[in-house]
Amino acid sequence: MATPDSLMGSPDDLVERLFAATLGAMDLFSVYLGDRLGYYRALAEGGAATSAELAQRTGTAERYAREWLEQQATTSILRCENPEAEMSVRRFQLPVAYEAVLIDPDSLTAMAPSALVFAGCVKPLPQLLEAFRTGAGVPYEDYGADMHEGIAAFNRPGFVHLLTQVWLSAMPDVHARLQADPPARVADIGMGLGWSSIAIAKGYPNLQVDGYDLDEASVAAARANAEAAGVDDRVTFHCRDAGDSDLVGLYDLALAFECIHDMSNPVAVLGSMRRLAGDSGAVLVADEKVADRFTAPGDEVERFMYGFSILHCLPVGMADKPSVGTGTVIRESTMRRYAVEAGFHETEVLPIEHDFLRFYRLHS
Repeated sequence: MATPDSLMGSPDDLVERLFAATLGAMDLFSVYLGDRLGYYRALAEGGAATSAELAQRTGTAERYAREWLEQQATTSILRCENPEAEMSVRRFQLPVAYEAVLIDPDSLTAMAPSALVFAGCVKPLPQLLEAFRTGAGVPYEDYGADMHEGIAAFNRPGFVHLLTQVWLSAMPDVHARLQADPPARVADIGMGLGWSSIAIAKGYPNLQVDGYDLDEASVAAARANAEAAGVDDRVTFHCRDAGDSDLVGLYDLALAFECIHDMSNPVAVLGSMRRLAGDSGAVLVADEKVADRFTAPGDEVERFMYGFSILHCLPVGMADKPSVGTGTVIRESTMRRYAVEAGFHETEVLPIEHDFLRFYRLHS
């Protein structure tokens, strides 16, 4: 029988693991630089470049551009065409196959957003340490633009390719209503930078979408995104509490994507969604797909979720008091309990395959 210690690696295994993690962190933050400075896009659009050419294309300093290019080639993200040449004439190329991973905002394989998210995670580290000591929280806005834009960019491909085509289609009655007349109304709770609302409006050309979020910067960015996407005539974003009584029963669908676990009072939010949809509307919640119970060691998904929880989601959820302190690891049993407390009589897990999300249809 395996003992607890036998499930653990040796000290040497841990050293190797942490060294690999250190290399991975360096890769991730080098990708952050390449994304934020426009290096990858400049290489994709302009072709292979020397350090001087890349610096000129991006308005950056040649010496820094050179070091970044060499680091990227050393770590096998870029290809150096002539490594034996003198450093000023070495040419570096972004492989075409990597463009979807690094510069396409709609690609389901996009990974540059991960670099933004993790840069955001470490931005308020002093506050995070204090939160651990005192039990306080770290407000969402204190994580900055990297976190806000990174989360939005991380989720955007799923909204573009799957939201209307797969996720909402898994509810045939709702899918039909969203296509019918009179035009349906949708409430998108915690919509962030608005990509979910925009995707819904594009997928269903007749309906109206109201997005609700309490972060003013996110609402402003969402409005700009909707205007750029050409749907601002049917998508409206509000910096207000969706629990207002004058919104009761206005919506055919109320939905919340990957945000309930961040709420200090998720039961109140779910209760508001129930009232928004009234007696005839539908409620959909998509949140983290974690194991049914705690296990140690856990699998990679569980490690991923707990990592986000200690760095971001739990501190954000603890910022407002009182807080239930859900964290990223929101198990199915927890969501079902919240739904019951919010007045729902049935929680249906929809048959949608996804590595990281579980989809709940809540019935009043």
